[in-house]
Amino acid sequence: MELKNKWAVLTGAAGGIGSEVARELLELGANVVLLDRDTEALDKLTSKLQGIGGGQIFSYGVDLLNRDSRRNTVDALVRQHGRIDVLINAAGLLSYRPFAEEDPILLERIMQLNTIVPMLLIRQLLPSMIEHGSGRVVNIGSTFGSIAFAWFAAYSSSKFALRGFSEALRRELAGTGVSVSYIAPRAVKTDLNTTAVYQMAEATGMNMDSPQWVAQQIVRSIVADRKDVYLGFPESMFVRINALWPRLVDMALRKQNADMLKFAKGGEL
Repeated sequence: MELKNKWAVLTGAAGGIGSEVARELLELGANVVLLDRDTEALDKLTSKLQGIGGGQIFSYGVDLLNRDSRRNTVDALVRQHGRIDVLINAAGLLSYRPFAEEDPILLERIMQLNTIVPMLLIRQLLPSMIEHGSGRVVNIGSTFGSIAFAWFAAYSSSKFALRGFSEALRRELAGTGVSVSYIAPRAVKTDLNTTAVYQMAEATGMNMDSPQWVAQQIVRSIVADRKDVYLGFPESMFVRINALWPRLVDMALRKQNADMLKFAKGGEL
């Protein structure tokens, strides 16, 4: 997909991955509309990115979990900027704890922001894409959406659901000119992670990528019109193994699960 002069909407824009994706899009000449609830960080990012690549940049502070605010913001940006060519759903929430101790309110927020909000945003923008016969939906998933990790049950479930939705929607849109990409990074070094997550990652040898590298891969995948992308090796291989032999993966992860538990139960040092 040629991104020059295209209009792209990016959620979670002020986050570690989102801010780098915004930069990559601008460098390729795209016009970028940034959405994030952290208005202060969003304003700083917008000022920082002004003038890169020649594309236009706009930002809207919005709580995507607020139905009316989300809907009204999207209506307003469409009125101002016209048709949207690309929607990148990068906003997300993470929780690392035993599910029996999960905060019910946080559980609902994770499922809403990671799964339901992308679906609703797509629902709002999709009719125009179909009418024009072109467009791309990009859902940022996770390796955790294919390999369900213990102590990340809510997060893994939300990404499993997003992956399934992306596949169903892609099949539904065949022949319309609108395409769907599901891009799944492995663990990424962002502020989404708590101290406990970083301590666990170090103790277990978990691979973690920089947001800059992940953003580059996301935008390259959009340009190359890739449908399913799993970033990082050997995690991308484990995704395939888990799909075929999940009980084998159960056994392989048994020791790691035990090592992860002390951090999930508040073992921050």
